Amino acid sequence: MRLQALDDAYLVSRAKAGRRDAFEELVRRHRDIVYRVALRMLGDQREAEDAAQEALLQAWRALDGFRGDSAFSTWLYRITVNRCLNMLRARHETEPLMTDRASSGPSTEVVVESRLQLDDVRRAILRLTPEQRAPLVLRELEGCSYEELAEILDVSVSAVKSRLHRARLELLNAVREWQP
Repeated sequence: MRLQALDDAYLVSRAKAGRRDAFEELVRRHRDIVYRVALRMLGDQREAEDAAQEALLQAWRALDGFRGDSAFSTWLYRITVNRCLNMLRARHETEPLMTDRASSGPSTEVVVESRLQLDDVRRAILRLTPEQRAPLVLRELEGCSYEELAEILDVSVSAVKSRLHRARLELLNAVREWQP
């Protein structure tokens, strides 16, 4: 049986039994998402790489404690978000988000304006409190359900909705200046 055809639960049970190839397959399946969440939470490529690597390493070390009450991906999201939150708490001030500036070649006014707005949104996301940023990133950019967010963040569904509401209001205020 090929590893790609196996589901996460089976791979977790094989990894718990000491099969490194099973855990390596889980890492291959989830590393891009782990990195993407870390990058959106931290706004810095190097920190995101470190956070993703540490989250995956922590998952390996804690794998025996994974009970399977939730999906492996949900458990891994929680580890990743917690790692990012710890890094954000250790940071005393929010650093500016990297920007993807247009190349030095000519660009249209629309492309420039769009990039500037995207940079504004990125900066606005980084100005959110970590408690607002985590659910926003996971819900709006990763597509997690409210129930998954509650489990990942270890809060109630109503707390998730409240945090999301406040985060969305903050972003709305940040983009109001775009309107004529």
